[in-house]
Amino acid sequence: MGVAETGLFEGTRGTTRTVSNLRRLSRFAERALPIAILTVAATSVPVMILRPEGLARMRSLQRELDQAHEENAQLTREVDGLRAEVQGLRDDPKAVEKIARDELGLIRKSEIVFQFGKAQ
Repeated sequence: MGVAETGLFEGTRGTTRTVSNLRRLSRFAERALPIAILTVAATSVPVMILRPEGLARMRSLQRELDQAHEENAQLTREVDGLRAEVQGLRDDPKAVEKIARDELGLIRKSEIVFQFGKAQ
């Protein structure tokens, strides 16, 4: 049995056949691979979107984020108002006196307080 009969040495004819097979395989891959990828995407994307962790969860998280932004804006306005009030108390002695009188019930030493009972 010679080398040619065993198929171990095919010469240039076998090499040409191998190159032809590789080209055919390459053309098949160029056509089939994009179709396979599109098929996988077309089936998996709707499944991922419709899952409980998918689109519904994303919308729920978006609503929570919007609420957090609204709450943050409200708290920012509140903080700004309190800062303005603090600044007013630092700069305006009349504002301090008003709070001392209204909220703490304080009076000056020279003032006399008259308390009246309720009319019956």
